Amino acid sequence: MLSRVANNLIWLDRYMERGNGILSLLKVNFLANQDSPELFSWTPIIKNFTNSENEFYTEDAIECIDFMVFNIGNSNSILNIVTKARENARSVQEHISRELWLCINNYYLYLTNRDLPRRLREEDPIEFLEDLRKHHLIYYGTSDVTQERGPSYYFMSIGKFLERVIQISDFTEFKLMEIGNTSDSLEKSFYWKNLLLSIGGYQLYLKTHKSTFNEEHVIRLVFQEKSFPRSVYYCVNKLSWYITKLIDANELEKTNLEFLIGKLESSIKYTTVESIKEQGLQNYINGIKQDIRNISMNINSVYLSNIN
Repeated sequence: MLSRVANNLIWLDRYMERGNGILSLLKVNFLANQDSPELFSWTPIIKNFTNSENEFYTEDAIECIDFMVFNIGNSNSILNIVTKARENARSVQEHISRELWLCINNYYLYLTNRDLPRRLREEDPIEFLEDLRKHHLIYYGTSDVTQERGPSYYFMSIGKFLERVIQISDFTEFKLMEIGNTSDSLEKSFYWKNLLLSIGGYQLYLKTHKSTFNEEHVIRLVFQEKSFPRSVYYCVNKLSWYITKLIDANELEKTNLEFLIGKLESSIKYTTVESIKEQGLQNYINGIKQDIRNISMNINSVYLSNIN
C-alpha cells in the first residue's frame, strides 16, 4: 500500500474518533455545568482543544459549544475535524466502501448547512449534540458492516484506537486537575462520575459495583477492564492485534513495533491499582501517552520512510 494511502486511512479514523469524543465531552459537561457551574468549567476543555494562540475565554455554554463545533479558527472544531476526515476519505475512495464515503460526505454537508448554527441557539443543545453524535455512530456502523477486512480496515482501526487511548488519557487528566483542587469526597465523586459519562463507562460501572464512585474501581475500569471497549487496555489490545495483522500481510515491518506494543499491553495488564497509586496516576498516564507516541512514531517511520 502507498505510504500516503496508509497515512490518510489512519487519520480518517483518528479524526472521526476525535470528533465523537469531543461531542461526548461537550454533552456531559453541558449537563454538569447546568447543575454545578462552579465545579464544571468550560475552560479546561477550551484550552485542551484549541490552538495556543487562539484566545477564547467565556463560560457561556452556548458560546463554548458553538466555538467547539463551528469555529473555523479552531483546528479541533467539529467542522474542521469532519472536513479533514472528508479530505482523507476522498483521497482514498478506492480503498474504502462507497457507503462509507457517502456517510462522511453526508455528515460534511449536514455540518455546512447554514441553518445549523441557528438550531444550536434556538433548540435544546443536548438534542443538537446528540444529532451530531449520531453521524459518528452511523460512521462506525457503516465501517463495520461495509468495509472489507484487509490492510485498509486495519490501518483505519489503528488510527481509531490510537486516538481513543489519547482521548481517555486526556479526559482523565482533566478530572485529575479538578480532583486535585478539592478535598471534598462528594465533589471528587462528581468528577469521577463525569469522567465515566464522558467515555461511556457510567452504566458499566454501576452494573459492576453498585456503589459510590471509588477511585480504585474507576481506575481499574478506565485503564484495565478487558471487556470495556473504551478502556486503555482494550484499545491497546486491539492495536496489538491490528499491528500483527499488518505485519503478517507485509504492510508493516517488525522492527521494534511488536516489542513496544507488547510491552505497553503487558504493563497495563499486570500493573496493580496499588502500584498505579504509588507512582501517581498522572505519572502513569504520562507513561502511557509516551509509549503511544513511540508506537505512532514507529509506525510512521516504517511506512513513511519508504514511499512507493
